[in-house]
Amino acid sequence: MTPASIWKFDGRPAMEIVGKGRKLRLVALPVNLKEKLGSYAYRVGIAPRMRFFRINRQRAWQILNETREAARVQKKVFPHLLRHSDAIIRLRKTGNPKALQYHLGQNTPAMTLRYLSTLT
Repeated sequence: MTPASIWKFDGRPAMEIVGKGRKLRLVALPVNLKEKLGSYAYRVGIAPRMRFFRINRQRAWQILNETREAARVQKKVFPHLLRHSDAIIRLRKTGNPKALQYHLGQNTPAMTLRYLSTLT
């Protein structure tokens, strides 16, 4: 995540990220988060191509587990579970599998339609 990766898409803040298979994806960014990241970058002096945070996989897992413990969640939590939860919530709200397919960056509708079975 760099300041240069934040821009507008259809008039809304978005962030370009590199996903699975090194595919570039756009992720919606809440306005308040965009503003906070911009302020942080300015205050700390982060150049456009510099990363906001230096973080590795181990630290990401540590943060995830600390958050799970603080929330007193007993179930094991992992990054892909967050992706699945987001997909199900988005599908419930919008009812639009095509938009979900785009949001998830999936190539085929069949992969996205698996989430429909969780709604019944």
